[in-house]
Amino acid sequence: MSDLPQRIDEDAPVFAISVAAQLAGMHPQTLRTYDRIGLVSPRRTAKRGRRYSARDIARLRLVQRLSQDEGINLEGIRRILHMQDEIDELRARVADLTAVVNLVRSAPQGVRVFTADPSGAVQLGGSARPWSAPRAIGSR
Repeated sequence: MSDLPQRIDEDAPVFAISVAAQLAGMHPQTLRTYDRIGLVSPRRTAKRGRRYSARDIARLRLVQRLSQDEGINLEGIRRILHMQDEIDELRARVADLTAVVNLVRSAPQGVRVFTADPSGAVQLGGSARPWSAPRAIGSR
């Protein structure tokens, strides 16, 4: 039992289409149609077989509920799912930015919170070493 993972990855593509269809309460052809129109996009195996994750199964159940219980057509569902994906991405970005703001606010006065590496990429953290102008390279 100790070999089992502590947390199961919801995004791991583990279910074949027949199992995913059974778990979602749908016909496998419905899953193929939803894949074709972009409602649920399972990962593919090397031989192009579909593999669904637990998150995909939850999304299939949501599609079914919106369609059957709410009477929303597939285009409406596609738009709803797209907006939900955007909201999830924006929430993640807000969480990241909140963490940066909290880091800046908690840094001691005068400590550099951001640095730039030689390529110009900005990095969090850094030294309290004061900035100095780069030295000129001498001629050969």
